[in-house]
Amino acid sequence: MKVSSTSGTRLAGTAPSARPRDLRDERIRLMKFVTLFGFGGTERQFVNLGLALDAQRFRLEYACMRKWGHFLGELDRRGVALREFPIRRLFGLNAIGQQLRLARYMSTRQIQIVHTYNFYSNVFAIPAAWLAGVPIVIASIRDRGVYLTAMQRHVQRLICRMADCVMVNAESIREWLVGDGYDAPNIVVIRNGVDLPRFGGPRRDDVRRELNIAASAPIVTMMARFNPKKGIEDFIDAAAIVSWNRPDVQFLIVGEGHKASRGTFYEDTAYRQTILERIKRLGLQGRVRLTGYRADVAGLLSDTAVSVLPSLSEGLSNVLLESMAAGVPVVATRVGGTPEAVEHEETGLLVPPRDPQGLAESIARLLQDPALAARIGGAGQRSVRERFSMDRMVHATEQLYLDLLVRKAAEPGWRARIGLARPAFERLAGRRS
Repeated sequence: MKVSSTSGTRLAGTAPSARPRDLRDERIRLMKFVTLFGFGGTERQFVNLGLALDAQRFRLEYACMRKWGHFLGELDRRGVALREFPIRRLFGLNAIGQQLRLARYMSTRQIQIVHTYNFYSNVFAIPAAWLAGVPIVIASIRDRGVYLTAMQRHVQRLICRMADCVMVNAESIREWLVGDGYDAPNIVVIRNGVDLPRFGGPRRDDVRRELNIAASAPIVTMMARFNPKKGIEDFIDAAAIVSWNRPDVQFLIVGEGHKASRGTFYEDTAYRQTILERIKRLGLQGRVRLTGYRADVAGLLSDTAVSVLPSLSEGLSNVLLESMAAGVPVVATRVGGTPEAVEHEETGLLVPPRDPQGLAESIARLLQDPALAARIGGAGQRSVRERFSMDRMVHATEQLYLDLLVRKAAEPGWRARIGLARPAFERLAGRRS
């Protein structure tokens, strides 16, 4: 893994003459920069990961472009520091002003590691971290760029050259980035982790009571952001096919979608309406239900017969891993990092994207063969516990942070800039488990 030798120059006039009380704390000062705290898999992962880091080694704080989203409450409850740097557009005078403000803040706080997530955060925060002279800068890319224009991909590629490494959550993303011109030795794969104790518990009937679903009706669930790339239309079409022979099955679409306009976020009611119209046109009212966002994922999965991920493009889906962790058999499209988690016919069933008929046949197969569903669900659960635990992800990420600090400290002039006294540095970075 390559470590950039670019040291940057700390902003003049921002280094305090006396260290504030919280800077006497000898833990590694880590900032995670994110766009917002919405409702998707990336947001869930960076919040879960940050809160699971060793608090005796790392002093964590978050910064963001917008204090918005379902996961803010978790940070509030845990007392994690959070600073907002609001912008309406990624490029322009206001954005430059906020980048300078962020750089000064990083310098004043003497941040030692900055870890950014996905396009907007990467492009906004990495130059600020470089300008502030932050010793370690890590970019994260968690999809294959399907939501970006060619110009946005080009800009992100240039910006990521300023980072010490690029962290991805699937081998398929690493391969795509290499093909797109990124430096292969500078890309690190750390796959998503699942908080295993939350999943695999006894069946709960909260959702059935709330939605008035009969106790005998099998529930088939899709959990995703409302976005055409998630294959929601294919799921609805598959539900129509399955319902011809299984009118008792109930289909749930769990999630919501939002759009942004000049820094304001609002529900994407237009796309939701197209979904409702498709459900009505296929005569599926009462069989396919939109539940909106739900925080009770574990409880929902405990009463799900089949979990479906019909995405047209995917990195490594949290929903997929959580479904497997709960012992629920999964049907998913063979895209992105999904085949890295699911072995066809062993830990799940894989179908091509844009294939409602294939989705329907796989769903029906699992519903009709309880023994097959139990075998696949059990194998998926064992696979996630062995390969995708939260502990494994946290340990690998902490190791990456510490390894980068050790390597950077070996470069001339960087140990002093890292800002840890020698005993503290050796204790926190040198004694790695």
